[in-house]
Amino acid sequence: MFDPDRLIIFDTTLRDGEQSPGASMTKDEKVRIARQLERLRVDVIEAGFAAASPGDFEAIRAIAASVRDSTICSLSRANDRDIARAAEALQPAARKRIHTFIATSPLHMQMKLRMEPEQVLEQAKLAVRYARNHTDDIEFSPEDGSRSEEDFLCRVLEGVIAEGATTINFPDTVGYATPEVFGATIRRLRERVPNSDKAIWSVHCHNDLGLAVANSLAGVAIGGARQIECTINGLGERAGNTALEEVVMALRTRADYYKLTVGIDTTQIVPASKMVSQITGFAVQPNKAVVGANAFAHASGIHQDGILKARETYEIMRAEDVGWHANKIVLGKLSGRNAFKARLQELGIEMESEGEVNAAFARFKELADRKSEIFDEDILALVSAEEHASGGEYFRFISLAQRSETGALPHARVVFAIDGQEYACEGSGDGPVDATVNAIESQARTGADLILFSINAISNGTESQGEVTMRLSRQGRIVNGVGADPDIVVASAKAYLSGLNKLHSKVERAHPQL
Repeated sequence: MFDPDRLIIFDTTLRDGEQSPGASMTKDEKVRIARQLERLRVDVIEAGFAAASPGDFEAIRAIAASVRDSTICSLSRANDRDIARAAEALQPAARKRIHTFIATSPLHMQMKLRMEPEQVLEQAKLAVRYARNHTDDIEFSPEDGSRSEEDFLCRVLEGVIAEGATTINFPDTVGYATPEVFGATIRRLRERVPNSDKAIWSVHCHNDLGLAVANSLAGVAIGGARQIECTINGLGERAGNTALEEVVMALRTRADYYKLTVGIDTTQIVPASKMVSQITGFAVQPNKAVVGANAFAHASGIHQDGILKARETYEIMRAEDVGWHANKIVLGKLSGRNAFKARLQELGIEMESEGEVNAAFARFKELADRKSEIFDEDILALVSAEEHASGGEYFRFISLAQRSETGALPHARVVFAIDGQEYACEGSGDGPVDATVNAIESQARTGADLILFSINAISNGTESQGEVTMRLSRQGRIVNGVGADPDIVVASAKAYLSGLNKLHSKVERAHPQL
């Protein structure tokens, strides 16, 4: 039964979030994130676009088999092939949803689809009718809805609801909307479409003008929407999507205004944020709302004095309510395999074989010899590295020696393997990282362009591992390589080789934009 006082949280980190250039995830990484979203108590998880690639199909199927408490959704274009593929991938799910879409704006219909409005209307109805053969939970989206003509939208939405669509999602595909207009448009559509009460209304907003969260909340407060589509950390193509953590905490903190409940376990927000950041290599900016490192930090003396006297003077949320806590030292070099395995289970990490556990434990012991205090974040980084290695590395890091001093040209010697054969290469550059990359390229000769380089501390203190992200581009393909190590130059070499492995992969991805 639909509760009009409850808001449905639809997470699309694994589908729309993955459309960020370089944010592609492996099947195992997607399953890990999906399990964390389940712990977060997300209502609907959009696990991917089944027809996009065999990899996406297998990831959706694995998530459908692993997650029991959330509805699992697959996106599909408005055609029988896509819908059948989505239904097949979702087959193991306890609760499943097919999300189908077609563009309805004049610009998209004319320039992209090359279809007349009447053809689009008929295609939309046929798609929903066909999807109903596979499940009763059907979501329909008119792509580029905020730039579509309202009269035509009304006809399309009335038609798909009549065919059995149970959720109508109104997407601001290009981030064009403004809050008051967006909310008022949804309200008018609900008033004008005769059978609008037969479906739950949803919003899906992009952040091109920095208004995704504001537009989503306006769609709820003004328009009467009862589902928000969002991503962890606001991940997504271009400027990103509505941030789950921001809308959830806005609804909870201002419950006096919105008067809606959500089922999210907010203490799992920060763990989800850290997991997504670590897997994708997209670092969270320090001043990011709710999940940024400075979100609950106070530097001003006036603020500090107020917080000491009463937290509510300058804090409208409690840090612990969203999962912030001091980094927990969980293990050290004297810890045994069973303690390590138990901690993996506490972190929601499941490994398929004892061999995988042993390999991860060996990496842990190696790190513990170099770093006295091991944090949860270190373990997550180790597991990510092990998952990548278990898939087979065409390029594999072995060792590095580098020399740099003021006034001298930095020099690096890197030993790495290419398809199992070891090479020792040397290079010089403007800095130790440049020298390291030049050494690798002297033998790999990939011609990749480095378009982003960032370093993030995994935990606190100077002993922390450095997590390096390198975004590489070659022949129009963009990937993120991620590496972690207490030595940031070694982490940089690992990140570069990680990116080269992804560029070497022959699996191509193709996603629609919604």
